[in-house]
Amino acid sequence: MTEPIFFTRPSGLTMGEIATFTAATTAGDAPLERRIVGVASLDQARPSDLAFLDKPRYLSDLLSTRAGVCLLSPRYADHAPPHVGVLVVAQPYRAFVEVARRLYPDAVRPSSLFEGAGIVPGAHVHPAARLENGVTVDPGAVVGPRAEIGSGTRIGATAVVGPEVRIGRDCTIGPGASIIHALVGDRVIVHPGCRIGQDGFGFVGGPSGHLKIPQVGRVIIQDNVEVGAGTTIDRGAIRDTVVGEGTKIDNLVQVGHNVVIGRHCILCGQVGISGSVTIGDFVLLGARVGINNGVTIGEGAQIAATSSVNDDVPPGVRWGGTPAKPVRLWLREMKLLEQMASRPGRGEADDK
Repeated sequence: MTEPIFFTRPSGLTMGEIATFTAATTAGDAPLERRIVGVASLDQARPSDLAFLDKPRYLSDLLSTRAGVCLLSPRYADHAPPHVGVLVVAQPYRAFVEVARRLYPDAVRPSSLFEGAGIVPGAHVHPAARLENGVTVDPGAVVGPRAEIGSGTRIGATAVVGPEVRIGRDCTIGPGASIIHALVGDRVIVHPGCRIGQDGFGFVGGPSGHLKIPQVGRVIIQDNVEVGAGTTIDRGAIRDTVVGEGTKIDNLVQVGHNVVIGRHCILCGQVGISGSVTIGDFVLLGARVGINNGVTIGEGAQIAATSSVNDDVPPGVRWGGTPAKPVRLWLREMKLLEQMASRPGRGEADDK
């Protein structure tokens, strides 16, 4: 069976060009005119591919690699086989990513699945909507009245852009996504199946049942944000839900109403953020972290995967556990519990 190629084959870069824009130095008699047209891992690379090594566990793969050029940290520069062109750089993986972005620009930002341009047949754009030149709207997409969309933005098949929504320039809204009650900045990527701007989960309990609370705020997504597939971001109830500039959100994340997320944060898969949480800049939340209502997480804090955060977290710290606490304390507690559980006689009654 012939392998499908999903990204345009690049024309390639020479080893010399790669060295220039990654600020790498060459080792030995470097073949600076050697052309690289792909990227691959050390064990799968071909002579036309670029590979990298930054961890000792892959050293054996380096010794047997067929890669044409390899990015290496200084400590491994002398371990490459003679046929490999060596580029020495302090951060090999980051340099590798820079090269991959230049070789495969279409992989950085999702493209139109219909490969259309403009408003293609089958798209539904309200006459009162305002679209700048260069907007692409794929089949089945709906753009509501008075919505505004900036140039270079792509609206994927069956996506929905609600009335009054503002979307900036050079954005990508993936297939099946819905955006209502929202203001979206420039260069934002919203992956397929996202739900942005629906009402938050708010009810007042009573003897006659649960009374729904009107959610009258908005979602504001600033520039250069990326939102993973299947993620939901609820609009605010009494204040806006905000996602700060440069923040990257993984798949299947839940962001509740009134949440404020700072700039350049990382939210990994299945994070759940309850209402009215405030998250500072450069915060990292590991996979499946849960954050309780009204908690504040300080700038630069890191929360370990699967943790449950019930209290405010100071800036710049690392917390983990359930309930979350400083990592050293959490690890000490886990060690003590392990020691107690391993003592002779413990748990024997339960085993009988």
